[in-house]
Amino acid sequence: MAKIETAFFDIGTLDTLAGGDTPLHRLDPRAKLVTTLVFVVTVVSFGRYQIAALLPFALFPMALILRGELPAGYLGKKLLIAAPFAFFVGILNPWLDPAPLLHFGGVTVSGGWVSFASILLRFGLTVSAALVLIATTSFAGVCMALEKLGAPKIFALQLLFLYRYLFVLVDEGQRLVRARALRSFAGRGMGMKIFGHLIGQLLLRTVDRAQRIHLAMLCRGFDGDIRLLRRSHIGRPEVIFTLGWSAAFIALRLFNLPHLLGTLLTELFR
Repeated sequence: MAKIETAFFDIGTLDTLAGGDTPLHRLDPRAKLVTTLVFVVTVVSFGRYQIAALLPFALFPMALILRGELPAGYLGKKLLIAAPFAFFVGILNPWLDPAPLLHFGGVTVSGGWVSFASILLRFGLTVSAALVLIATTSFAGVCMALEKLGAPKIFALQLLFLYRYLFVLVDEGQRLVRARALRSFAGRGMGMKIFGHLIGQLLLRTVDRAQRIHLAMLCRGFDGDIRLLRRSHIGRPEVIFTLGWSAAFIALRLFNLPHLLGTLLTELFR
């Protein structure tokens, strides 16, 4: 079975992608973070029954994938790994909202199915944008951008450490569970009491590992600042990127582009 950290965290691959040298990679992390936040806020602001109006927003992650020369297949696999969370969030909607909403010929679609599809679409758009952000900026760059945009320094550092070392905690937990299984016979040692002891052992191992990591960081000159190899600078490309995409997002939010195009085509072919 593939390790959890390989499937979910896969830090090495994302860091390798973030080390690219395209114009998108060279943009200041703050510009990409602010643009992505505007994108996410705009997407989640749509009503639960809106689907067609969300479709044009797919141009943003698609354009960044092409501009950043990112592997679309790899990012798609990462998106599918997290997709079950969105699926189980909205799967009960068809039963909670059975009122008819749309009619296609002889087929009636309830509001629950429409809202379920809207949840999946918004999940796909926002998560793909977040993956592209990390793949072109690195998580360290995102944390540095948060700090420079006014987020508390301790928050940015803790977020960075959580991302970097969460897979270490998962690995420690897996080893504890594996050791318990090898020492259990006829179902002994598998109760909740033993589970509580395992949690305590995991806490002790975590504290010990954190102390060793902290000492290693101090030996390597860590002083609490997040540093990147690329120089941080806000220039004309960053301003054009942020303002241009943000204006496009706001325009798409105010005007239903698919509806306008449908109305225009209907008038042309009438």
